[in-house]
Amino acid sequence: MVNAWTEATIVAVVAGVVGFFTVLRGSAFVAHAVPNGAFAGAVGASLLSISTLIGLGAFALFGALTIGVLGRRGRHDVVTALALVFMLGLGALFLGFTVEYASEIYSLLFGEVLGISSTELAPTAGLAVVCILAIVVLYRPLMLSSVLPEAGEARGVSAFRMELCFLVVVALATTMTVPVVGTLLIFSLMIGAPAAARSFTDRPLPAIALSVTIALMIVWVAIAVSYTTNYPVGFFVGMTSALSYALGRGWAAWRRSRSARLGRPVPEVLSGT
Repeated sequence: MVNAWTEATIVAVVAGVVGFFTVLRGSAFVAHAVPNGAFAGAVGASLLSISTLIGLGAFALFGALTIGVLGRRGRHDVVTALALVFMLGLGALFLGFTVEYASEIYSLLFGEVLGISSTELAPTAGLAVVCILAIVVLYRPLMLSSVLPEAGEARGVSAFRMELCFLVVVALATTMTVPVVGTLLIFSLMIGAPAAARSFTDRPLPAIALSVTIALMIVWVAIAVSYTTNYPVGFFVGMTSALSYALGRGWAAWRRSRSARLGRPVPEVLSGT
């Protein structure tokens, strides 16, 4: 349980920070495609009897860079979908070569936070530090390219380079979060909490802090309820993420209604979340 709480806390912090920019940049599909595609790398690593983190990291990085490079000239959503399909196809092939389709592979799909060992904490913490430092270093140009890409280009901030840098951060975040919440539900943690936070505030730094807070609450509640009921933690992560977003949307709707009655302008981020 100590390992579970520690690992989930690290994951929630990274998901809250990286997820904020994922929502801000409209990259929810990418946040879904990269971890699901990286599943093939984890299965391949298990076939080779090496750490699944290595396979996850390699395929997550491959998928992210493929989306970034090919999406520069083509439609971003089409490239993302094709990269996802290609890596899922490899995953199906790798699964056909293994007879161990249960414990470890199942946990990669749906998460197994209560099965985290002490040896997995250090790599996760290391990846988390790299992700947070990358966001700190890239914060200003990444924010500018996310909100005002034309103005960023005029100031020398390349939207393409920022996209590649951000996708690499997403790949790193995917590598560390998949073993906890699984490939099928990681995007719920990276999207639900940040989207809810943007509904409550239109200021970037408070929104990031609130996103991290909501993500922490989601994983802590999910672990406690999962331990009590013996149901998958991924289910509770998905449900509480959706609930937090619904509450955020309800709050935003109430704010719009109240502002309309009082004749006050509504912040754009609240109306567009």
